[in-house]
Amino acid sequence: MRRLLTGLAVAAVLVAASTACGSPSPNPPAAPEGGKQPDSVKVGVIPILDVAPIYLGKDKGFFSSRGMDLTMESGQGGAAIVPGVVSGQFQFGFSNVTSLMVAQSKGVPIKGVANGVASTGVDGEDFGGIVVKGDSPIRSAKDLAGKKVAVNTLKNIGDTSVRASVRKAGGDPGAVRFVEIAFPQMPAALDAGQVDAAWVVEPSLTAVKAKGGRVVASNFVDTAPDLTVALYFTSDKLQADNPDLVKRFQEAMRESLTYADAHPDEVRQILTTYTKIDAASLPGLILPKWPAEPNRASLEELAKLSRQDGLFATAPDLAKLVP
Repeated sequence: MRRLLTGLAVAAVLVAASTACGSPSPNPPAAPEGGKQPDSVKVGVIPILDVAPIYLGKDKGFFSSRGMDLTMESGQGGAAIVPGVVSGQFQFGFSNVTSLMVAQSKGVPIKGVANGVASTGVDGEDFGGIVVKGDSPIRSAKDLAGKKVAVNTLKNIGDTSVRASVRKAGGDPGAVRFVEIAFPQMPAALDAGQVDAAWVVEPSLTAVKAKGGRVVASNFVDTAPDLTVALYFTSDKLQADNPDLVKRFQEAMRESLTYADAHPDEVRQILTTYTKIDAASLPGLILPKWPAEPNRASLEELAKLSRQDGLFATAPDLAKLVP
C-alpha cells in the first residue's frame, strides 16, 4: 500500500510486477495532429500522496493534449514497478531515487525521465519525519542511538536518511537498530511500544501527531537541502525506440508538476479519487514539493551516503540515471 521506499535486487527484474486496475480519467484522449490514434501509455505508480501530479495532469488533459491515452496501474513499490518497466508492461514508472540508484548500479537498463517528488526543505514542516510518542524521553535524533526505529524497508532511503539526522545531531548513526514495518502499521507499532521511534510520511505523520506524537527530526531535510525523493523513469529500450513518446511524457509531467505545486487545494481533492486517505485528514496533510526538475546536488549527496551505508558497491552513474 504505502511501500514508497522499497529495496531492489537484481533478481527482482526477472519477476513480473503485480498490479491493480488504474483510475479512469474523465477527459478522453485527444487525437494527435494528423489524425493518428493516441498512444496507449501505462504508468506504474504507488497509490500515495506523492503521485498526485500525474493524476491531476491526466484530469487537466496535459497528457491527452500530447497524444497520450494515460493509464495508471498500482504496484507495491519499486521492486514491482522496475521490472514492469524493464519488461515493457509499463512504459513509465515511479520509484524513490535510492531504489533506482541500486538498480542502475547493478546494470538494470533504466533511465529517469521526469522529477517525481521532493522534500519541502523546511525542518519540522516536511511531509515525512522521525516521530516518537508524546511522553518519550527521546528529544532529538542524537537520542536514537541504541534505539529501535521503524522504516518501511531496510537498506533504502529510510535508514540512510535517518542516519543522516542522527549524524547531524551528533549521535552514532551506526548504533541505530532498524525494524521493518509498513507505513500504515507504524502509528500502532509506535503506540504499542514495539519501536522507540518511526520514520513516517503522510498520512501516517498526521495520524501520529493526532495521538500526541512528536517530530524529533526531519530526515529528508537533514540529508540534503531540497532533497529529490523520487523520479519517473523508463527503460533504456523505450528511450531508444520511441524518443518522441518519452519527450511528450516529459513535457506533460513538467506541466503536471508545476500545476500541482501551485494548486494545493486541487491536489487534496484529486487524492480522494485514487487513495484511501481519510477525507477528514486532508486539510491537515503537509504536502511535499513538486519542482519541475530534480535537484542533482541533493541526489549526489544521497548517493554518497547510500554508498557509505553499503547499499551498493559500485556508485550509480547519475549522469545516465537523472533526467
